[in-house]
Amino acid sequence: MFQIKKICCIGAGYVGGPTCSVIAQKCHDVKVTVVDVNESRINAWNSDTLPIYEPGLKEVVESCRGTNLFFSTDIDSAIKEADLVFISVLSNPEFLAEGTAVQDLKNPDRVLIGGDETAEGQRAIKALSAVYEKWVPKERIITTNTWSSELSKLAANAFLAQRISSINSISALCEATGADVEEVAKAIGMDHRIGSKFLKASVGFGGSCFQKDVLNLVYLCEALNLPEVASYWQQVIDMNEYQRRRFACRIIDCLFNTVTGKKIALLGFSFKKDTGDTRESSSIYISKYLMDEGAKLFIYDPKVLKEQIIHDLSQPSISEDNRRVSELVTVTSDPYKACQSAHALVICTEWDEFKTLDYEKIYKEMLKPAFIFDGRRVLDHLHPHLQNIGFHIETIGKKVTATRIPYAPAAVCPRISATEPPTKKAKV
Repeated sequence: MFQIKKICCIGAGYVGGPTCSVIAQKCHDVKVTVVDVNESRINAWNSDTLPIYEPGLKEVVESCRGTNLFFSTDIDSAIKEADLVFISVLSNPEFLAEGTAVQDLKNPDRVLIGGDETAEGQRAIKALSAVYEKWVPKERIITTNTWSSELSKLAANAFLAQRISSINSISALCEATGADVEEVAKAIGMDHRIGSKFLKASVGFGGSCFQKDVLNLVYLCEALNLPEVASYWQQVIDMNEYQRRRFACRIIDCLFNTVTGKKIALLGFSFKKDTGDTRESSSIYISKYLMDEGAKLFIYDPKVLKEQIIHDLSQPSISEDNRRVSELVTVTSDPYKACQSAHALVICTEWDEFKTLDYEKIYKEMLKPAFIFDGRRVLDHLHPHLQNIGFHIETIGKKVTATRIPYAPAAVCPRISATEPPTKKAKV
């Protein structure tokens, strides 16, 4: 059987970098070269400061970089000498979760390899399988045809996104009835047919994969004249957008129906904890809705760079005029500074450090009444303590404060509506 000795991976991003680093660490006899046209990104992979944050990744890279793991901009040479080129020879979709990518690669639920049902295609499948078999049990390596492999990837992420949108829809019902979505999620999750994973209500899912893959599924269904199926999966995206709008409207509602000129501390900007990735982060859209109403945002995230936050909020779909970002957004490296003189504190990412902040100190330096909007349910264990301090608490899927501070409704309603659908159907 043909043996793979040299691998080239095109793209040194969130998938290519970690995947090939682990392959190099597990396969000492295979030379792995990761190439990219972005010279600064390649330079970062060759430095002490990697271009992406992922727990355990730096140790993996440093264990084999320069030995059998290389990062280069010389794409042509790497392709010419490679026995296998990732992304162009086989369908080998990844099932990584950012924040646990290294562990997912070292101990995967399954490895999926798809290829042509030809003699050449089957030989390629066997050759790549042999690489993974050096550390992955053979029974976890699934081989299929190309279409089955690609659709399995789309369907897997669509099902996960669907679960999040499903529990988020129930969170709205819980808030209206007095139920607690965490209790509901625990009850239904104990049914072995359903399971407990991905039943965490929040401000919505983000990341590069879920929305992209669901929309790819929608596009395929429309192209193949399956409108009912396309509409079904589109609702997963629409519910996610609804949850973000609903949370932003709740902030505005509680702050006496206006946030114009008010300082709001936004804690967390990455789409989930333990990553610096902001792609499709709910924080971006909540920031947009609050900026639309004139709020002054002070943003803190332990891993996302200031330049990335400003870049994300300056996109035409978020801010038509970049001047409003410079006027309304301040990025700080200190969560306590973000909260000084703020009307409200909004948690958008479930970073563990937010559970241990000195909230008595924060309360003393905030304007009164002081509000906490917990979009990730990370402070549930602190609710009695926070209320004793004096905070008014709003969270996803549960009524914490029995009665809100009364206010006189403004003459003009906010420009965003929790009930209106997205302004236009998302396109691939």
